[in-house]
Amino acid sequence: MLNSLFQSRQFGLLVLALIIIVLPFGLQNDFHYDIAIQMGLIAATVVGLNLLVGFAGQISLGHAAFFGVGAYMSAILTGTYGWSPIPVLLFAAVVVGIIAFVVGRPILRLKGHYLSMATLAVGFIIYIIINNERRITGGPDGISVPSLSIFGAELNVFNDYQILGMTLSGTFLWYVLAGVLLLLAVWIAQNIIDSPIGRALRSVHGSEVAARVVGVDTARFKSLVFVISAVYASIMGSFYAHYTGFITPQIASFEHSIVLITMVVLGGMASTLGVILGVVVLKLLPQVLADFQELEMMMFGLILMLTMIFMPKGLLPTLQGLARKYLRKKPEEGV
Repeated sequence: MLNSLFQSRQFGLLVLALIIIVLPFGLQNDFHYDIAIQMGLIAATVVGLNLLVGFAGQISLGHAAFFGVGAYMSAILTGTYGWSPIPVLLFAAVVVGIIAFVVGRPILRLKGHYLSMATLAVGFIIYIIINNERRITGGPDGISVPSLSIFGAELNVFNDYQILGMTLSGTFLWYVLAGVLLLLAVWIAQNIIDSPIGRALRSVHGSEVAARVVGVDTARFKSLVFVISAVYASIMGSFYAHYTGFITPQIASFEHSIVLITMVVLGGMASTLGVILGVVVLKLLPQVLADFQELEMMMFGLILMLTMIFMPKGLLPTLQGLARKYLRKKPEEGV
């Protein structure tokens, strides 16, 4: 019974919600909140990427480009043209979805390293456009982004707000927003996974030929999940831009795409909560290793290498496997 409970998606979502509720009691200053907020927004992005990589088995080495397009569209349309942030966020998501469909339909016909190179090329093209269009995007110097405005109320990390007789900081409210966005992203992903779409994606991952034989339109489902994952990235990119207040082309770079992919692989592909664990580990490791100064990057790489050698399925699936073995052995020991 415990084994089936641990495997339940609802149980995982409940645990995540409890962690988000309890975590503020351990956050001591704005720096800790900043890391937690960034974790939430990046984790929601990676949950969408996991649908593409973990469940559909399609690689994307340029996914940060969609994150960057969402961020820059929000920055430009709100800052330069005075649009309201939420409509811009939705408009950017639609635009990114169309871009993903147009470029995804042909490149997703490719396989293996050909697909990797094609997604890498798309990411580079978008990054170069953002980096070179100085008049619109600010080029390498970046661009400032107005604060997020919801129902006419500006959400700024430097302000305090009176809500139900309590004084709450803008940082705490951003934490709440990031937590809600992450829970919503996970809930949507889990519903997709448990739907006929999810079963079709897993069949595509297992064998495209077998999937086509049983009537699955593989091209359609691969395009669909590519669009969904890109929309995830665009929406979180927009929120990230409004949170940080300033963005540079780095958020759309190849390096950022590799970090996103690494989070998926490290945490555990096809594990929604696993990829969130991957985000936590990759965001916290640099903070933990900061005292080692020049050895930081070497130790960072060593830890990742050892993790992938001894936990090839990822952190959470490996830990779940060990827990299942322990639960199976425990009744036997009592007999």
